[in-house]
Amino acid sequence: MTCSPKRLVVASRGPNSEHPTVNAGAATGLRLAGVQTLALTRRSVITEWRQLGNVIPGIVFPLLLATVYTHQFTRAILLPGFPVVDSFLDFVLPASLVQSVSFGATEAGTELARDIENGFFDRLRASPCKRLPLLLGRLCGAVVVAAAKGILIIAIFLMFGTEIAGGPAAAVVLVAAAVLLVIAIGGLGQVLAILTGSQEAVNATFPLVFTSIFMSSAFFPTNLMSGWFREVAEANPVTWIIDPVRRLILEGWSWSDVGQALAVPLVISAVTVTMAVVALNRKLSSS
Repeated sequence: MTCSPKRLVVASRGPNSEHPTVNAGAATGLRLAGVQTLALTRRSVITEWRQLGNVIPGIVFPLLLATVYTHQFTRAILLPGFPVVDSFLDFVLPASLVQSVSFGATEAGTELARDIENGFFDRLRASPCKRLPLLLGRLCGAVVVAAAKGILIIAIFLMFGTEIAGGPAAAVVLVAAAVLLVIAIGGLGQVLAILTGSQEAVNATFPLVFTSIFMSSAFFPTNLMSGWFREVAEANPVTWIIDPVRRLILEGWSWSDVGQALAVPLVISAVTVTMAVVALNRKLSSS
């Protein structure tokens, strides 16, 4: 989809526009940035919709893996120390959701790199488009897609008998944690896109993201692991997110678990998005 920079500009005029106050100017600037972010978000979502072939594997593969693991690990849930569950399907829900959203987590960076390669980024720079929407628009697009995936995955698990002890609120926290993780990974992808301008460089991070899921407590509790694998899993930020979310599903609502499930990806997101903003400012200042 082609998106003209002119569509991203909204002019606000009124009787007193010749002598705007500082506050009015700031409000207009924020409103303009919001409109531009929404326009770029819409463009990102439409691009994903037109490329469903890239979205569907992120839904089908985690569901197939959950089906296979539920069959294979029927006896594993009887091990001493394994969380009390009726089915391995209950245990694996957070892992399947994180795995699902990880498939498109780098898309915010890939889209930015694509726009740099095809010249659309330069067209935006030449327009009155503000800097922050250049990043937020693509991140918000990835958030919309991730939230849709999360809701669909949870709905399918519920259809097959999964129970969420924490209720609907826990399901919301699960989706929110997954979305924040997508922002964290997307911010890192945008840093690479700005530094390299290459889609291949951004896509090269996907195996690392995917491996980090398997090297965590996603598919097996860390207390039943041993050796170096357990040490790696316990130090993995993915474990810090999945464990509290899993307790919300299996044990019920806990504010401490909610805090940890959201705080960890939020902090990581703040770091990666800040890195992306700094990288963008340096790129624009040097050119």
